[in-house]
Amino acid sequence: MLKRILYPKHRIGLETLKKNFEGKMVVITGASRGIGYELAKTLIAAKANLFLIARSENELISLCEKAHESGCLATYKAIDLRDRDALDQLCIELRQIIQVDYLFVNAGKSIHRKLLDSIDRLHDFDRTMDLNFRSLVALSFALQPSLKSTKGKIIYTSSISTLYPSAPGWAAYHASKEAANVWCRTADAEFATLGIKLKIAYMPLVHTAMSDVNEVYKNMPAYSAKEAADILIYLALNSRHSYMPWWARISTPIAYLISPIIRFVYRHLF
Repeated sequence: MLKRILYPKHRIGLETLKKNFEGKMVVITGASRGIGYELAKTLIAAKANLFLIARSENELISLCEKAHESGCLATYKAIDLRDRDALDQLCIELRQIIQVDYLFVNAGKSIHRKLLDSIDRLHDFDRTMDLNFRSLVALSFALQPSLKSTKGKIIYTSSISTLYPSAPGWAAYHASKEAANVWCRTADAEFATLGIKLKIAYMPLVHTAMSDVNEVYKNMPAYSAKEAADILIYLALNSRHSYMPWWARISTPIAYLISPIIRFVYRHLF
């Protein structure tokens, strides 16, 4: 009951999906696992054409085979988006695509480590920023001409935690996600003349292999990867600039008002 209240589903019928995605070109990062994998499967059922990006090649091959069996065009690039040279080469390839309708930027890295434990681990910040922020910018720039031609959309999977006072231990993660949020909001304004829309999904907890490593998160109510993928599609098809759960719209203004108390608690308990 609690999950149904806090995490309402956003189902979209197959006919609606086909009406909006059939024959469209969709680029998905983080496509081999979790939310990105479920998103790819849903769009294959909707007869979309796909360019899939992730590290795990076997899963990407499997998805492309399923797409081909369904009559869809599909290709993939197995790449670590934190590798700047490899990302540069990928961007060169993507610039050759004449028409892209949607870019779903779903690949992400989560890390929980206190700052005093990170003094000799500057690479934690480099890797997190490269994946969560820099790859978003690079791919968006590479695909900008293609998205302009279709008046396409970029949908970025962010975190609802960025809407609340920053909690100890999450500096690298929150810094990268908030940088991406600001970039998306700025690009949405600047790309408006091109007809390109940018949307942010402030996603609450989702049960994936990445999040379930944390034993606390593993046992909390959350969206499944499939339900989260449905939210991304829901956001892509409606007129909103962002998604957040209903309870976040109520609680974030309250959290802002009591932020001095929250910061006091953080300083004295962590």
